[in-house]
Amino acid sequence: MAINREFVGHTFGSGEPYEVTRGKIREFADAIGDANPAYRSPDAARELGHPDVIAPPTFGIVAAGAASSNNPIRRPEFGLDYRMVVHGEQQFRYRRPIRAGDVLTATGRIAEIRDAGRNELVRIETDIRDGAGELVCTAVNVIVSRGTAAGGE
Repeated sequence: MAINREFVGHTFGSGEPYEVTRGKIREFADAIGDANPAYRSPDAARELGHPDVIAPPTFGIVAAGAASSNNPIRRPEFGLDYRMVVHGEQQFRYRRPIRAGDVLTATGRIAEIRDAGRNELVRIETDIRDGAGELVCTAVNVIVSRGTAAGGE
């Protein structure tokens, strides 16, 4: 079954803000095995010109994930069969690092659904903003629905 292309352009939000703490940053850095002191020590972060500890670049997925429960790809009418899905691509475009003390909101958008051979690619772009409404990062995620393109079985 092909994915419902009527969802292109659909936006969705996180609802509740996500509060970034030093502890959450440290736990994430530990989980990915990154010992950079700027992720743990306010002094080390300040030496680099930051007001507090900063998060590793891939931490953006945590803030973007806050909106994932509202993502329409979870709806039956979207037409996505999770048994056929693989992760295709992930990127983060930062304006500034995420740092302890940030209160972030995420707004996602189904930016594109297109065929790639027998597969369909769904590109989701999520803007992550701070408490002042300033864009901090855009997370771009591409998922691949294997074998569901027109003519695919």
